[in-house]
Amino acid sequence: MAQGGGNATAAGTRGEKNASALSTAAPCGCAASGAATPAHKHTPRSDELKKSVTCRLNRAIGQLNGVKAMIEDDRYCGDVLTQLAAAESAVKAVSRMVMHDHLKTCVVERIQQGDTEVVDEVMDLLRKFGA
Repeated sequence: MAQGGGNATAAGTRGEKNASALSTAAPCGCAASGAATPAHKHTPRSDELKKSVTCRLNRAIGQLNGVKAMIEDDRYCGDVLTQLAAAESAVKAVSRMVMHDHLKTCVVERIQQGDTEVVDEVMDLLRKFGA
């Protein structure tokens, strides 16, 4: 029983830390830097960006479903690869859109707040995308 009470206290402490971290979020919605940042950061996005990203993702999903059907139907490799290239291009376009929004909102605001660690984050993201 005493052990169960200890777990509840530890869970309460974690909850308090997360609540504290959320209260230090930057105006853009990205969590501010610090040791107690929440596990999942949230960024509000414009309805226009959401619509555009969703449209492009749906296109990529449709293309990938098409690739799956082509494989199941034993379609010609060159045609499958062409469809895969189109899906990859759609996903890359989404990545560029999200990166552009991230740089214009979250990164700018964090730098304005004096958080230069965001530069390292951006460098890591650029490496992931081969830039």
